[in-house]
Amino acid sequence: MRLLLSLLMAMVMLALAGAGGLVFLLDHYNQDLPDYTKLANYQPPVTTRVHAGDGRLLAEFASERRIFVPMDAMPRRVINAFMSAEDKNFYEHKGVDPTGILRAVLMNVENLGRDRRPVGASTITQQVAKNMLLTNEVSFARKIKEAILAVRIERAFTKDRIMELYLNEIFLGFRSYGVAAAALNYFNKALDELEIEEVAYLAALPKAPSNYHPERQRDAAVARRNWVIGRMADDGYITAEEARAAQAKPLVVRKRDEQEMVTAEYFAEEVRRELVKLYGEQALYEGGLSVRSSMDPRLQAVATKALRDGLVAYDRRHGWRGPVGKMDGFDAWPKKLAAITPPAGSEGWKLAVVLKDDLADGLDIGLVDGARGKIPMSELRWARAFKDDDALGPTVRKPSDVAKLGDLLLVEPSNGKDEKGKDLPPGSSYALRQIPVVQGGLVALDPHTGRVLAMVGGFSPHMSVFNRATQAMRQPGSSFKPFVYLTALNQGLTPSTLVMDAPFEFNPGGGQPIWRPENYSGQFYGPTPLRVGIEKSRNVMTVRLAQNIGMDKVKALVEKFGITDNLHPYLPMALGAGETTVLRLSTAYAMLANGGKRVVPTFIDRIQDRNGKTIFRHDARPCANCAAPAWRDGLTTPAIPDNREQINDPRTTYQIVSILEGVVQRGTATALLSLGKPLAGKTGTTNDSNDAWFMGFSPDLVVGTYIGFDQPRSLGGSETGGSAAVPIFKEVMTEALKDRPATPFRVPPGLRLVRVNPANGQLAQPGDRKAIWEAFLPGTEPNPDRPQIVLDGSANASPTVIGDPSAPLDPSAGAAPPAAAAQGTGGLY
Repeated sequence: MRLLLSLLMAMVMLALAGAGGLVFLLDHYNQDLPDYTKLANYQPPVTTRVHAGDGRLLAEFASERRIFVPMDAMPRRVINAFMSAEDKNFYEHKGVDPTGILRAVLMNVENLGRDRRPVGASTITQQVAKNMLLTNEVSFARKIKEAILAVRIERAFTKDRIMELYLNEIFLGFRSYGVAAAALNYFNKALDELEIEEVAYLAALPKAPSNYHPERQRDAAVARRNWVIGRMADDGYITAEEARAAQAKPLVVRKRDEQEMVTAEYFAEEVRRELVKLYGEQALYEGGLSVRSSMDPRLQAVATKALRDGLVAYDRRHGWRGPVGKMDGFDAWPKKLAAITPPAGSEGWKLAVVLKDDLADGLDIGLVDGARGKIPMSELRWARAFKDDDALGPTVRKPSDVAKLGDLLLVEPSNGKDEKGKDLPPGSSYALRQIPVVQGGLVALDPHTGRVLAMVGGFSPHMSVFNRATQAMRQPGSSFKPFVYLTALNQGLTPSTLVMDAPFEFNPGGGQPIWRPENYSGQFYGPTPLRVGIEKSRNVMTVRLAQNIGMDKVKALVEKFGITDNLHPYLPMALGAGETTVLRLSTAYAMLANGGKRVVPTFIDRIQDRNGKTIFRHDARPCANCAAPAWRDGLTTPAIPDNREQINDPRTTYQIVSILEGVVQRGTATALLSLGKPLAGKTGTTNDSNDAWFMGFSPDLVVGTYIGFDQPRSLGGSETGGSAAVPIFKEVMTEALKDRPATPFRVPPGLRLVRVNPANGQLAQPGDRKAIWEAFLPGTEPNPDRPQIVLDGSANASPTVIGDPSAPLDPSAGAAPPAAAAQGTGGLY
């Protein structure tokens, strides 16, 4: 009896000691546990997707490739498979499963010496605690912390919330975070399309995805998958017959389909920068944003090709810089050629090696796939050696003048012709290509909304990610002039006002040399209508005009149109000596095209968060009935207010648009007449031909183009905006306006259209075949009874105020200049 009592006391003491030890351990490891309550608001990192205007995918940004699936959308078969594989009692236990622990201990003891994998006992809740709150450290301490956190998590959250966190957070290999991403990456299926054997394979992966790789560890992967299928049958989720059928199937992995994507790296990068600016990098790479961009994929493809074609055309005019490399020895030349990395920027072209250079009719070339072809002489004659931007080497007379045996060339398939003009066999002819050194940028936007429909930042993003459309600050040259002339129109001048085109001198003072601007032609033309100053891009007229109206007024208007933030009010700035970007200048031209309404350029139409809530919309106009489900079935179309700010009088804005139409009809962009559509625009060429521009538009589309070197230097003395940039604009507009009606520019109310002679600004006479319709504010049209006024604006003349600069939008701004303006030695007389 005494012995029994002693044993009982010993057991009680041991129990108390064990309990005390447990309390001590729990208290010890409870000191530095992470805050499990943050799981209440936890949202796993999800991929941000950017879509083009037609819904196709443009780009994805993610730190982890994950697709989040809420619990109520999770297929039951998926949940059952993971419960069978990882935690069959998930919905019964309180975070830790004592039954599971005991079963695991017994099985591991039974498996001793059998070389079988030890069975774990971590519940799904414990795995959530480990994966999201702890480290992967293998230690007794971590297991205790894991158990404590699991119990607390179970008290704080529902079972469904814990399962949702688990299935969306777990890493399953193949760069897959969460079951939805894994289903796509392993089987190219959505979760609800998975078969039993496929679901079982995914459920087999959590412990160690690399140990069950479907190709490198196929036998182990199939065995583990079949084990999960067996557990699913044991747990009653599938029948024995379904289990046998699933276990008999092979493990087949299907590559994920390539999503139909739009390729526009410069545009995508601009959207990425905007998103970072709006929400920060974490939201971009983890926030699961859904972004609808403004890009029109068709127009973007046209713009990309047009800019590349324009840069290549310019480059060909300036000669051949030689092969891209050399191959020594021709043994196994296809293998050698395949091992050579093509130069950046050559995408879309092929790398070739010259195999024969002694033929009379062209170069014999070999391609990477072992095929052979020919570059005929007709495709080689352009390749005169480059000397400098204004000089070329001798005429190409034989193929070896261009390339020699072993030279590596870039080529593109072409429909070539031999020297007699006969077509060469299809697939055998190639054109010689060269990566341009010159660069450029292009922007196409909707003038009514500011939506950027296409944007190209250079010849190739693989050469440089620097965006010449949005980041490059360049002098716009003469494409800036319309805003000087618009300022003059706002001050009361008319398109027929005569401006003296004669030698002009300006003394800037401070010991600086006298400035004597000249016209591109080097000639002077006397009194000339203001319209012609734009159409023929007369520099001296522009400077006189700016001198007379005052550069302070030009500065105010230019900054209001957003061309630059702080224009220096010096006369050379009137000729475009300041700096701006293609995007900013294109936006300014958009505000001319839309009648003087402010628009803000945007690459993004709408942004939704991971839950589908719209958090950004570019078009913020109110529309009370737009969401009405049946407005098409009889309700009046919703009226959406136009809340754009009117920044310039629509009448004078139209006058400058009409003048810019004249640039296409009679001026420096007559190459566009063949399109047969109403177009307006302005060429721009800077000093020494460093930059070439064309800013043009139809009534509903603005396209701005720029060409120049990243390290500014001359494009060549014969290169201008008309020769280098206009062809790019023309290629874009040819496709953009194809099959569209010839919509005329919209004339606002409050103008009088009068027939005038554009050469002298006077009323047209009977039989005058060159007469045009000119727009005038009432009371300013030419009058044969009133002598013409010539604007001199000499450098030594005192400035004359024309109109009321404090109220440029007032109708009285269009009145004729006051009589006082005709007095004195300068100004108007």
